[in-house]
Amino acid sequence: MARRGTRRGAEPRADRYEITGGEAELLRDADRDGGWVLCVGGVPQSYVDLSDPTYLDFEYMRLMGDVVDSLGLEGEPFDAVHIGGAACTLPRYVAATRPGSRQVVLEPDGRLVQLVREQLPVKGVGGLKIRVTDGRTGLAEVPDEADDLVVLDAFAEAAVPVELVTEEFTRDVARVLRPGGVYLMNVADGFRLPFARRVVATVRTVFRHVLLLGDPGVLRGRRFGNLIVVASRRPLPVEVLTRRAAGGAARARLVEGEDLTAFAAGAAPIREGDGTAAPVPPPQVFGKS
Repeated sequence: MARRGTRRGAEPRADRYEITGGEAELLRDADRDGGWVLCVGGVPQSYVDLSDPTYLDFEYMRLMGDVVDSLGLEGEPFDAVHIGGAACTLPRYVAATRPGSRQVVLEPDGRLVQLVREQLPVKGVGGLKIRVTDGRTGLAEVPDEADDLVVLDAFAEAAVPVELVTEEFTRDVARVLRPGGVYLMNVADGFRLPFARRVVATVRTVFRHVLLLGDPGVLRGRRFGNLIVVASRRPLPVEVLTRRAAGGAARARLVEGEDLTAFAAGAAPIREGDGTAAPVPPPQVFGKS
């Protein structure tokens, strides 16, 4: 999910398609050849540049790209699982920057997958497979210690599915990661960030090393937006990511260590069946009235 404000110039006319989850729109970027915005239910879900998969337009996706770039050796291939596919922006980026990577995308909306395959082709993306399945079912079928990277970037009606941020699901993520593997999450929250604090508390029950990246205004709980959670059993490249976040076009901030402990203080981990609801962005976030 991304705010419309992160885009510069998508054409107002859109091609509309019926998918299982409602209606999808494809908008051509008037400023960039090969650029497309995929919206679902009026919410921008993905930006892809078919001529340059290394171009990441949405602010939160640039932060995720920074994390991918900072892991392991430069250009080293990954085995990765992506929970939530949309237009496969990050899988395309990984395939382009780390040739030889093997990636699986778990996407439950079969009609959305068909749309992407037909209109935003992924056939030429090396090592990429898309499975039409929900995240919990798909991840449960992944063998132990099979992957270097697990990415959660899944939204339903502009909200993160709560079943994908529970402690139980996070432990299944840890199961499929290799000892040095990394869990990369995109979550969204607003005023005072109660949901994000609980997500961080949940992840910290499973992984020893956790950090948070985001726009300073979002991190202060002043407006609704995306936050990136990064977790691993082994130390993360904090210094590199701090520099990249501060020096990037988005001017993000990194929170870790004692500051992250304070951020999550008093927040209860999310567990299955506890009645937690994910926040839904206010209408004005996407220019709706």
